[in-house]
Amino acid sequence: MRAQAGAEVAKRFKGARWALRKRPESLTERQAVALAEVERAGGKVWRAYQLKEALRAVFAGDLAQDEVAELLDRFLSRAQRSRMEEFVKLGRTIRAHRHGILEAIRLGLSNARAEAINAKIKLIIRRARGFHSIPALQGLIMLGCGPIELTLPHET
Repeated sequence: MRAQAGAEVAKRFKGARWALRKRPESLTERQAVALAEVERAGGKVWRAYQLKEALRAVFAGDLAQDEVAELLDRFLSRAQRSRMEEFVKLGRTIRAHRHGILEAIRLGLSNARAEAINAKIKLIIRRARGFHSIPALQGLIMLGCGPIELTLPHET
């Protein structure tokens, strides 16, 4: 019975996975149609998509800090009322770190550079499986990443 219900849900949202994950402005024609179908169906999936887009707007980077704070507060109230446990939990986490989030947005801080270096190091580690010593791996990392200097936006 449960497998049949899961198959029905899967059929109902077939082709919408990527449409739900992408930005609305980068959707293909087929994905836009799939997203319109999800909107027409409504329900939790559409509400979750709207909440995701509302949170994405907060971090878009093109708003003043007072506008960001207002959008963030609006998102938090909508997430709390959504009765979707995942968004309620996300709202609690954002509330706990609200001040730090607003400061990071104000200063233009991001962990993108650190994540990029981390991804590069992981790739080097995968390629270096044949090496038998840590110093050889460290040498490869230094060759691949060079001297690592991160300058934060507020330091420039």
